[in-house]
Amino acid sequence: MIADSQPTSQKTLHQDCDQQLSLRTKREYYRALIERDVGYDGIVYFGIKTTGIFCRSVCTARKPKFENCEFFNSTRAALLAGYRPCKRCQPMSFPNGPSPLVKQLITAVETQPDRRWTDRDFVELGIDSSTVRRHFKQRFGMTFVAYARARRIGVAVQQLRQGRGVLSAQLEAGFESGSGFRDAFAKILGAAPKGFQGLVFKSHWIDTRLGPMIAIASDEALHLLEFTCRRGLERGVERLKGRTKAAIVPGTNPILESIERELNEYFCGARRNFETPLMPMGTEFQLRVWNELGRIPSGEVRTYSQQALAIGAPSAVRAVARANGANQLAIVIPCHRVIGADGELTGYGGGLAIKKWLLEHEGVTLIKQSD
Repeated sequence: MIADSQPTSQKTLHQDCDQQLSLRTKREYYRALIERDVGYDGIVYFGIKTTGIFCRSVCTARKPKFENCEFFNSTRAALLAGYRPCKRCQPMSFPNGPSPLVKQLITAVETQPDRRWTDRDFVELGIDSSTVRRHFKQRFGMTFVAYARARRIGVAVQQLRQGRGVLSAQLEAGFESGSGFRDAFAKILGAAPKGFQGLVFKSHWIDTRLGPMIAIASDEALHLLEFTCRRGLERGVERLKGRTKAAIVPGTNPILESIERELNEYFCGARRNFETPLMPMGTEFQLRVWNELGRIPSGEVRTYSQQALAIGAPSAVRAVARANGANQLAIVIPCHRVIGADGELTGYGGGLAIKKWLLEHEGVTLIKQSD
């Protein structure tokens, strides 16, 4: 049981070694394998004794019996135990990472962001256009054509902000038709290019060992960082657009480059605190709660009632919990460091499996579940 008056440190639940897991935890993991639960992808790896391979939770191969499984929380542990990576689910790669085709085309867009892509271009690359469409819809929720067009509009906005004329911005962004440029600009940004002074944020996908995250930033600060598996993510992005009146286009900037670098360092265990400028959007009460979250050191946890007491509102425990749930800057504003008064993990937008992993990665130990 956890005392409700001080930071808590408890006995660990997960270790690299299969023998240190409780039977209850092993059955939880086995269920994730049978159900191909994406929430455990990158969190636990499954060694199959009968084949000598290890897999991710989402592997589509025939499922083994429970007694033929070993469970590991890192690819390193599975490799050291003598297992080799599954060729089907490729556990050494990022969970839900981009396909080689997506990587190839994103690189092409960033190399030549003003390029107007046609089906002929795909033919020259030996790529089927319907395959391109499917891969991009799966990864970004939009077609490649829509992605590339939005990227071109981002180029035009940059030109306009540098004082270039509309025609110059149009041509620099690769639009031959003035009407086509104006229509695309208005559709994506909600305004005409002439005299445009609106806010434009850049969005960027960051692959992590727990799955992809989406980051949205202005040139000054990071506004959103979420796991793409989070429920209600699209509504959260729409709320951000509504509050800021900003258009969001694919691309990158120094803020996004900074958070990607810091996340890579965090997941490698080389960083505990983040320095990328943040600009959370919320009510006065939410901002107080989020500011207090930032005071929880890495490797420690608080309870909701401790958080309520810390902001001077001891009776507002439920409101504090709701504010935690409304946080749109995962990991960097560490709402995962708040747990229930009894020491149990409570809701987390990215899923409880991710919350467990983040806490244990930071050195927090959790109550061992009974067999």
